[in-house]
Amino acid sequence: MLQSLHEAVEEVKRVDHLIYVSLKYTRTVDVIQNILNRMVDGYAYLIDALLKHAEQEKRWAGEAPSSALEKAELVKRLYKDDPLLQDNVELYLLLRKLLHAKNVERENEYRRHVTMKTIIEGREEIVNIDIITNYYLFQREFLHHVQKLFGVANDEMVKRDDSNYF
Repeated sequence: MLQSLHEAVEEVKRVDHLIYVSLKYTRTVDVIQNILNRMVDGYAYLIDALLKHAEQEKRWAGEAPSSALEKAELVKRLYKDDPLLQDNVELYLLLRKLLHAKNVERENEYRRHVTMKTIIEGREEIVNIDIITNYYLFQREFLHHVQKLFGVANDEMVKRDDSNYF
């Protein structure tokens, strides 16, 4: 459980660097996709940690599902009274869909308003610097929430003033 949580912390640190350093200077859709990939990996580690935690608390017993979607749905059922968790699992599922999207449009690369556009389930999804930064902040808040749930100090987390970076 703690190993998965530690791996999630490391992924969130990588996302922080990608957003506040790499994306700030390169401003490409490839960096946005890399950020999405790291965020999905971080959520996967958090979901694994939550499943192990639920098993330790005897909320659930059995083998963990093998697919990421089944794990996410199981976590949503096990922690149905936690709205922050529910919202973050939904974001995780959206980020997975963004990563697997086939027709990705690139706009304003190498500029402040670099944008990744795609169609998911008949709806246009747009990811730009501001949106990906908000996704990251939401994930970081969720990581702190999970750490509190497990009774782990969050000293390892990146501490940064999030204003005026772009």
